[in-house]
Amino acid sequence: MGVFVFLPLVLPLTAWPIARLAEQHLHPRTATRLLAGVGALLALCSTLCLALIMVVGTAQLPGNPLPDTWSDPEVREAVPYDEVAGRVAIPALAAVAAAAAWTLWRHRRVRRRAERALEGLPPSPVAVLPDEVPYAYALPRGRGPVGGRVVVSTGMLARLDSRERRALFAHERAHLAAGHHRHLLAARLAARANPFLRPLHTAVAYCAERWADEEAAGAIGSRRVMARAVGKAAVASRGTPLAVPAGFATGPVPRRVAALLGPVPPARTWPPAFTAAGVALWTAAAGAAVSALSSANSAVSLFLVLKAATPL
Repeated sequence: MGVFVFLPLVLPLTAWPIARLAEQHLHPRTATRLLAGVGALLALCSTLCLALIMVVGTAQLPGNPLPDTWSDPEVREAVPYDEVAGRVAIPALAAVAAAAAWTLWRHRRVRRRAERALEGLPPSPVAVLPDEVPYAYALPRGRGPVGGRVVVSTGMLARLDSRERRALFAHERAHLAAGHHRHLLAARLAARANPFLRPLHTAVAYCAERWADEEAAGAIGSRRVMARAVGKAAVASRGTPLAVPAGFATGPVPRRVAALLGPVPPARTWPPAFTAAGVALWTAAAGAAVSALSSANSAVSLFLVLKAATPL
């Protein structure tokens, strides 16, 4: 194993340049899927790395519940031994588990609160809540035709004209159709597992909004109307404290509006390798592959050594 067992902890440092390149040069659909997948894989690998360090580093500590043969000199020679790293890995793993549990609990709590707000309303694809506070969001797994419901307040509808309302509904339906809540949850959990992956979480949230913007602009046939709807919704909901899922006016709104006022991004999934977009994709893929391979190599090596040292 050697030093490679620590590599998955360091590789997420590449998340920031990967996120920036993907945001700027990839289609939002490609960027969302790529960054969410890379973040989840890097988080899984770094967590496995912590587990391996804990097992290796604590095998020789007195009072541990591991087999006594794991402390034999032959095993200590075959497996890197670092008592300090092993002890540090224990609270680190506990922190990762606690952060993931808290994130899932909070996600479920927000979802339940949003669902309770819809109790008593007819099971239609669009739910309009009588609330002067302006907001709009997509609530997955409802009874709508695409696996969810679009929730909007009367306060938000009052601030938009008819074409802008169409843009809003198209945007939220795009979130539901693409299952963006899964990408966002995966990126959020990855950021909790490894703080170096927070840039990926931010980038996934932005790219998911851009993806929905582009789908909605195509559905209503006007990028300018879509940009105007995003801007007006952001101004209306500014400073509004909401305990609901991510809404229509979230994300870096000025960048979203500027992108909508520009040309349509190219729809191709994998750009040429000798371009900035190609470099972003290949860098992300290479980092994830190296992290996965190093983690797998460490896990297999440790398993074989400890299996040989474990009494029948």
